[in-house]
Amino acid sequence: RTICILANQILVGRLTGIFVIESFSDHCDDLQQNFTTPVNNSNTYSQGINLNIFNSGVPHKLHYNNTLILSSTLPMPSPSFREEVMDIVRWLFKARGAAGAVFRLIDEGNDTSVNEPDVWKDDTESSSNINGDVEFDNVDFIYPSRKEAPVLHNLSLVARVGRTTALVGSSGCGKSTCMSLFLRYYEPSSGRITIDGRPITDYNVKQLRENIGIVSQEPILFNMNIYENIRFGKVNASREEIEQAAREANAHHFIMQLPDKYETVVGECGVQLSGGEKQRIALARALVKKPTFLLLDEATNALDNVSEKIVQEAVDRACNGRTTIVIAHRLATIKNAHQIYVLDKGSVIEQGTHETLISKEGGKYQAMVKRQQMEGIYDNQDDRKSIQKAIEEDEKSILERSRLISDSETVDTNKQITKPFRQRFVFLRLLSMNSPEWITISIGCIACVLNGAAQPLFAFLLVKIIEAFKYCSNSERRHHVLIASLLFLLLGGVVFIFRFFQYTAFAISGSKLTQRIRSKAFACLLRQEVAYFDRPENSSGAICTRLSSDASAIQEMTDGFALAFLYWRGLILVENNELTSNHIITAFAIATFTIQTLKVLGLISNNIATSVSAAQAFFDLFDREPAIDNTSTEGQKIVNFCGEIIFDQVKFIYPSRPTSFVLNKLQLKIKPSQHVALVGKSGCGKSTIIQLLERFYDVTSGGIFLDGIDIRKLNPQWVRSQFGLVSQEPILFDLTIAENIAYGLENVPTEDIINAAIRANVHQFIEQLPQGYETKVGFKGSFLSGGEKQRIAIARILLRRPKVLLLDEATSAMDSHNEQVVQEALEQAQREDPNRTSLIIAHRLSTIRTCDLICVLDRGHIVESGNHVDLTQQRGAYYKMLARDKLQ
Repeated sequence: RTICILANQILVGRLTGIFVIESFSDHCDDLQQNFTTPVNNSNTYSQGINLNIFNSGVPHKLHYNNTLILSSTLPMPSPSFREEVMDIVRWLFKARGAAGAVFRLIDEGNDTSVNEPDVWKDDTESSSNINGDVEFDNVDFIYPSRKEAPVLHNLSLVARVGRTTALVGSSGCGKSTCMSLFLRYYEPSSGRITIDGRPITDYNVKQLRENIGIVSQEPILFNMNIYENIRFGKVNASREEIEQAAREANAHHFIMQLPDKYETVVGECGVQLSGGEKQRIALARALVKKPTFLLLDEATNALDNVSEKIVQEAVDRACNGRTTIVIAHRLATIKNAHQIYVLDKGSVIEQGTHETLISKEGGKYQAMVKRQQMEGIYDNQDDRKSIQKAIEEDEKSILERSRLISDSETVDTNKQITKPFRQRFVFLRLLSMNSPEWITISIGCIACVLNGAAQPLFAFLLVKIIEAFKYCSNSERRHHVLIASLLFLLLGGVVFIFRFFQYTAFAISGSKLTQRIRSKAFACLLRQEVAYFDRPENSSGAICTRLSSDASAIQEMTDGFALAFLYWRGLILVENNELTSNHIITAFAIATFTIQTLKVLGLISNNIATSVSAAQAFFDLFDREPAIDNTSTEGQKIVNFCGEIIFDQVKFIYPSRPTSFVLNKLQLKIKPSQHVALVGKSGCGKSTIIQLLERFYDVTSGGIFLDGIDIRKLNPQWVRSQFGLVSQEPILFDLTIAENIAYGLENVPTEDIINAAIRANVHQFIEQLPQGYETKVGFKGSFLSGGEKQRIAIARILLRRPKVLLLDEATSAMDSHNEQVVQEALEQAQREDPNRTSLIIAHRLSTIRTCDLICVLDRGHIVESGNHVDLTQQRGAYYKMLARDKLQ
């Protein structure tokens, strides 16, 4: 049970990071090892124990009944002792398995300072009388998983009701930890947190959290429609409240232009939406509950400058009358905060308003602001008027929908390449998969035959005992019953041996079959194209169920057929047995065993029906031919890849949304060693271009060419080995830092890992951890801050030395200092190989000014392109984006 839970946890982590797995061509060998761990066969063994108790218990029961008859003290008939005992034993085994995990959870809970009755007590006064003043008083905190590394040290700060309080500082300084403590995900190691002067531990946790709206740095959406995702913020929200919250978050307009509007399913972790769209839905989810407290952890970091401006205005309106705590790296977004706290190494080193802190010479806040100051474009009054005019002219475009919709054109989607459905001989295929265990299965079959042959002997002995009760005198009866009971016991021992070999053999073969099916199923999943995982029925949760429950059900099928054969053979032997006893007594004995057999056969038939269905689902997966085979060795490989990339009239629609164009006649040429940037509003198709280059999807029409060769003719694994992708939301696995940096590579020297970490500005942070590079990062990197995760992801790419560098908002989650250092590291990585091609997606235009080519996308095609100087002089779409950045 523990092994299956562990495998499921790893599996969920890998499937939710399927883009990273396929980008690095990983075969997940560690997960395959979990699938080859022996499977628990307690159900199979319990059936054998049940039957052996029945056979061995009969002689004792009959002998004891004979004694009671002779003494005239036989009681009235009572329920079967065997059935009662076996029911108890069966439930004890089930309870034992379930209780283990529950008790471990209880024991872990007892180690914390959270008292369960206090947490969930029904105290309406605690929630109804909240005003909103929050205070951290000398708070210390250490994460339980990293007890040697303090996160907060003597932290003191105050957030007043109706005011906005901002927390700024370097990545890892403790900003997000403050929010986690306020939400009571953890308890402070020392010090206290109060609300309206009352310790936060006095409040009902459930109701306290209902008064908190939070938008985190990495928005979490569920595989449901948009309406249900927003409704998570308030389960009883009306339709009007949900739409109003979406309007406040600048999400309503783009939602209404989707084909299914609010009924659009967002996919696993919101994969069907762009980063900005996900963030706006998460903001709407926070606003729909009209919370007393609003926590914003880099709430606008994933938005383009147009959406950020509008959402920031919506956030400013939402802050009125609430206690708002904001974490920000972009200091322009918190200039109007009533109080700003500058954190460093878990303590407050500066505090005050923006004006107060900016005037403090030599202060950390002043240095951070100077670092983020953008070089002026135009300073004269005429240019400022032109900028303002450009913004006014573009007011309507700000409110336009982010996602491109097909005007009226109907497009044929890529057809899935699947074999026609045909009736398969499921059982024969299962036997063929079980062929390596043919010796074990043969032993089980022989034991089945011998066991079945013994069944008539039980009926014969039972008839003899019944005849003794009916026809013999008391003295003769005692003798006959004793002899028959001894023979019954002896036969039970022999049958016990047969059944031991029978159940052991089929348990082993069934276990091996289950392991083999799980392993093959996971290998087949890795072959599938990314579009396969976009469907709800192929989400990580559904796949985990398939690999755990359904695979185990198939084992029951093999066991069931074996048992069915046993009882069927027993019935034939009983029917053909020539008995010389009274026909009525013989019929009674046969009927007794027949009813027991039919009862078991009825149970087995249900298991077989379920198993056939599960097996058929697996065989459908095994036989499915993916549109893009991620493990294929076929296809061309360019010997001396130069890095030239051409998009020729590319059109693309996601298979899960066949009515929505994302790219529309895209024409783009990237020369070798050229540094190209893509800019535009959220949903204009920037990230889709990178996904097509990685061959996560194939184009709907048109073509993509690498050095003049159609990308569809190239080997997918080779293509991905040429690209180094750092995405907007870094995906790390529950491995050590060193293993995450070296992910997808084998036998990497430690020196190379350290060198990559140094170039990504993460080495110093890693060295400060107690276990250094051997530190586990947790599920999805949960033990690290957003900036730390991103830097490790960058180190992972720098280690691979790719021919083409793909940066999808690679520095969006970092503070100004780390952004500057990592940006320098990325530029150095581009310079260290003069022939390396770079493709950069950016919302912050300051990071792409030095690019050779800047392309502005809108509605899936390029509206203008050129270098920074040329585009600025044109005063078009790029100029307007610069204007907004300047004003912000």
